[in-house]
Amino acid sequence: MDDARVPCRSGEAGVKDYLILAKPRIASLVALTAAVGYRLAGGIDGSVLLWCVLGTVLASSSCGALNQYLERDADALMKRTKNRPLPAGRMEPGTALVFGFACGAWGVALLAMFVNSLSAVLAAATITLYIAFYTPLKRLTPQSTWFGAVSGAIAPMIGWSAATGGLELGAWLLFAIQLLWQIPHFLALFWLYREDYARAGFKVAPVLDPEGGSTRVQIAIHSFSLLVASMLPTYFGISGLAYGYGALLFGAAFLAVGLRASWTLGETDTRRLFRASLLYLPAVFTLILAV
Repeated sequence: MDDARVPCRSGEAGVKDYLILAKPRIASLVALTAAVGYRLAGGIDGSVLLWCVLGTVLASSSCGALNQYLERDADALMKRTKNRPLPAGRMEPGTALVFGFACGAWGVALLAMFVNSLSAVLAAATITLYIAFYTPLKRLTPQSTWFGAVSGAIAPMIGWSAATGGLELGAWLLFAIQLLWQIPHFLALFWLYREDYARAGFKVAPVLDPEGGSTRVQIAIHSFSLLVASMLPTYFGISGLAYGYGALLFGAAFLAVGLRASWTLGETDTRRLFRASLLYLPAVFTLILAV
């Protein structure tokens, strides 16, 4: 299939293709959660916040670009991803590789120079987990999802460490919320595109268990676990009761959507869960700052 891709013509890749490599929607969410971690930890220096967010976004962009470089053959087999720059032939693999490495190197370097060493180490860990573990393990085991989730949940910890130089309890609570949120989010996506993932050879849960038993259980369990985790900042006194009530409301609504999707696994209900997940995390993280 690699040979069947359209050859890349010099200069054909444009700004939009580099944005696709960087996955701007994910990068935007990463920026938000890093900023929340920084401000919730008491950070007030605007310049430090700027460098923190920029470094974290570059690390996220590195993950997106290097992942697409490594999975370019699999992406060519999937309807959802076949029009990305590499499988579509609009960009040479080497260009994407250099872009990915450059984003990662600059992101870690900026954090080390203008923030602190711990935030730089956390950004490097994000890239390592995503590229060295999550990406190759997707072809071997459904447990790879956890490596991707851990990598994706480090952003608020980078923000927190930028403000305090350490990782106090609040950082771990934000990490837990973002970690657990990713499981129903990923599983909804995997179920909706299970034929694509099977075609590409990815061993995600809906591919190995096409009846959906494992997917049902995990969506239900982790939607409930997410509700519990979202309440912990209030329990430990990091946020007030207003946040607690709001988190309970958002969490209960998300749980209802998750239970419905886990019960039916119908396309409409599963797609509704995926869309709800896109709203849930920004809503909760914005709430925790606002109140």
